[in-house]
Amino acid sequence: MTTKKHSFFYKNGLSIVVLALMFTSLFGQFVTGWHVRNDELQEEGKPRETLSEYAHSGHFIQATFENWESEFLQMALYVVLTVHLRQVGSSESKKLDEKEEVDREPQAHQDAPWPVKKGGIWLKLYKNSLSIVLILLFIASFVAHFYGSLKSHNEEQADKNLPPDDWQHYITQARFGFESFQNWQSEFLSVATIVILSIWLRQKGSPESKPVDASYSDTGK
Repeated sequence: MTTKKHSFFYKNGLSIVVLALMFTSLFGQFVTGWHVRNDELQEEGKPRETLSEYAHSGHFIQATFENWESEFLQMALYVVLTVHLRQVGSSESKKLDEKEEVDREPQAHQDAPWPVKKGGIWLKLYKNSLSIVLILLFIASFVAHFYGSLKSHNEEQADKNLPPDDWQHYITQARFGFESFQNWQSEFLSVATIVILSIWLRQKGSPESKPVDASYSDTGK
């Protein structure tokens, strides 16, 4: 039997394309955000910022990590909630009564990841590593968002010739919460949308959809 060879892109196309779209969008955000910031400065009679100055400005940091924070929160909660919660008919849910492959205890074998072979605390951490890392990424993005939001706020204060706020005072204001909640609600809406729509709607060839001829009550992939 011959082993079928695939190109690097064929084997990694999904991550390559998605990352390319992300970096393209991030570049677009950076350039357009730079123009927006300089338009604001021009209206106030302030000097324009260079690209390097804008790269570490509160305007850019806040806008970037505000969105990353909500994405990592969405993914972390989704991974954790789908362990125990079910939605009848959804392709995004585990089956209602049957045990699934992801529920079985890991067994060490030749091709198993090294934490599985090692066992003990390494295995325990590895069993929950996806949710742990997503939660840590959320926390890191949350902190970076807060830092950028505070910096942006104080840049605006400086533009108005007002004194800067410290983080203890700023965290009690509504602005930071508003920035977070407006993104969180949209992420939860997107999760609810795919969970519910996958009950009735199909996309042939997508692993996120049930087979086209599956009944509405069939649950899981």
